[in-house]
Amino acid sequence: MLYLKVFTFSVLLTSMYDSSRLTKKVVIHLVVRKMMASTAYHLWSMEDILGQGATASVFKARNKKTGELVAVKVFNITSYTRPYEVQMREFEMLRKLNHINIVKLFAVEEMHMNPKQKVLVMEFCSGGSLLNVLEEPENAFGLPESEFLIVLQCVVHGVNHLRENAVVHRDIKPGNIMRVVGEDGCSIYKLTDFGAARELEDDEKFVSIYGTEEYLHPDMYERAVLRKPQKKAFGVTVDLWSIGVTFYHAATGTLPFVPFGGPRKNKQMMYRITTEKPTGAIAGVQKVEDGAIEWSYHLPQCCQLSEGLKTQLVPVLSNILEADQEKCWGFDQFFAETTGILHHVSIHVFSLQQATAHRIYIHIYNTVSIFFNEVQRQTGMVPELQQYMFNGHYLFLNPSMKVVSLPLTTGDQPIFLISHQPEKIVGLLLREPETPVTPSKFDVVADFTFSKAIVGVIHQYLRIAQSLQKHQELILQGYYCYFENVRLECSNTEHRISMVSMKLLTFLNTEEKLHKLSQSSEDLADHTEIEKKLRQIQENLPIYIRDVQEFRNKLDCLRTELINLSNNIKKVKSLLREDCSQKYRDVLTIAGKWTSALHDIQSQLKDLNSFFNQLIGELQMCEERQSQVLDIVTLRSQHWAGRQQPTDGLKDKDQMILRMNRLKDEMEAVAQELQCNNSIIESLGSLNAGPAI
Repeated sequence: MLYLKVFTFSVLLTSMYDSSRLTKKVVIHLVVRKMMASTAYHLWSMEDILGQGATASVFKARNKKTGELVAVKVFNITSYTRPYEVQMREFEMLRKLNHINIVKLFAVEEMHMNPKQKVLVMEFCSGGSLLNVLEEPENAFGLPESEFLIVLQCVVHGVNHLRENAVVHRDIKPGNIMRVVGEDGCSIYKLTDFGAARELEDDEKFVSIYGTEEYLHPDMYERAVLRKPQKKAFGVTVDLWSIGVTFYHAATGTLPFVPFGGPRKNKQMMYRITTEKPTGAIAGVQKVEDGAIEWSYHLPQCCQLSEGLKTQLVPVLSNILEADQEKCWGFDQFFAETTGILHHVSIHVFSLQQATAHRIYIHIYNTVSIFFNEVQRQTGMVPELQQYMFNGHYLFLNPSMKVVSLPLTTGDQPIFLISHQPEKIVGLLLREPETPVTPSKFDVVADFTFSKAIVGVIHQYLRIAQSLQKHQELILQGYYCYFENVRLECSNTEHRISMVSMKLLTFLNTEEKLHKLSQSSEDLADHTEIEKKLRQIQENLPIYIRDVQEFRNKLDCLRTELINLSNNIKKVKSLLREDCSQKYRDVLTIAGKWTSALHDIQSQLKDLNSFFNQLIGELQMCEERQSQVLDIVTLRSQHWAGRQQPTDGLKDKDQMILRMNRLKDEMEAVAQELQCNNSIIESLGSLNAGPAI
């Protein structure tokens, strides 16, 4: 109506200009003034419209004194046909609500030209609505996980404030959830449009119909859209249905229930889908006219949410998208479950051998054993096989640790998961988006819809290419760290061999001395066998050293391949999706070869460590026997020396005793050093060959 007045007035002024030659400046000034509207404290242009509904329009306005931006809701003539208490309900609702996730009401003012026409002065949300965000092509397949969690948090907190004040909204949808950007750059979402809201306790009912049909509870849909008479009363849980549809829309970019032709064109089928939904289903789509309904029990693979979050979210959706109000969750259970999700911390894990990325959602006060079980649920890898790396080093986790002790992770810096046994490569599961059908004839609306859908598909292809590139980078990063750790294991094993070689030489020298001292003793004949054993070990040590050197050479070859592949990966950004996919498949093939080689090396290193543990045990036995022999030889030497004439060889006797005592002291020192080195070796062995948990 106001636009019509402006147009008529401008035409009148133009004719006046032609007849009386008014200056163009006067005409423009008068027209502009007539296109403006105001209250006592706020001014706005009729062109700055933010939204329009059945009973009101919302404009961007400014405070006349401060210039502060606000939103003004101007009610039209239709709104005044409603009962007075209904007209005042929105004012009263907004006055009693005060929460960061609900749009603030600053004042209720009156139009200058018509004092009876009320104007709500509200908080201006510069980011538009959640619907505007979802209509962006990059969000055609749903919001990114981080943004979805913000939506979840804001809506849950806002609705919780409504329930604390016994308010039912009755028109929750993406278009009624506004967005602002906080000082930290993160989104804040706020519930708005309380024209349909009213006070209602949990056990109370209402019979009046409000809402937007795609988001309406089936019982309300039957009466409001299909115009079927019924005597049903509705409770507060009707808001839960609308919240469920809104969350599904935000997660996937589409509505959960879609009949052939769309909800607005096939209303009977829309009602049938929502009322015949099987228990546990969260979506139903009819793709062919008069065809079967395809039910979904999981969120689609193409959406941007991780499997960890999907698993948490699906039970919530299936229990609030329930037509039977008796089976539907109440708000208490809804708040308990969603608050639980929001209190979870997410831990980024990349399964290196499987080449899959995961986000583990877990309460911060849980133990690491719960974390192990959740990793097993997503990867199929039992806790006994799980081994972790972070920042290039093995991450040793005790099952009794608290999750809060785990390092902070991101998608680019995850914890790498490695199995103690070979795992099947899974890789990134790709599903190409469906390309919309080109309109058969020229139609502005159809062409716009088609173009918008095509841009959304292109964004999805871009996202797939970026995911492929990111996975390749993580595979290379993980295997590089894996190589370095196995290389360190090889170095430790080489060091262990060197230590054993040194000790072995010491024992062999001692054996030779003991053999000379005990040539005439029949009790010491068994030491010949020990000497043979030690000689055999000495001969075999170079073989073990060569084996470890071969492992190092293999690692050098694998590392060279990794460096070459890293150089090739830099070219992926400029390749088409087919090339990206092929490069990714090549990486998976090479990663499989790396996994097999590294597993073989680690298995052989484990066998070597076991052998050295056994060898060290045998050396300790040798040490004990040598000590016994040394004691026997010393006693016999002393006894023999006592039988000699003092005048014949007193000097020789003293020298012999002195030499034997020195030999005994040396052997005791060697034994202490061996014991110390054994402790070091055992600690290195537990570091290299021990499990990660």
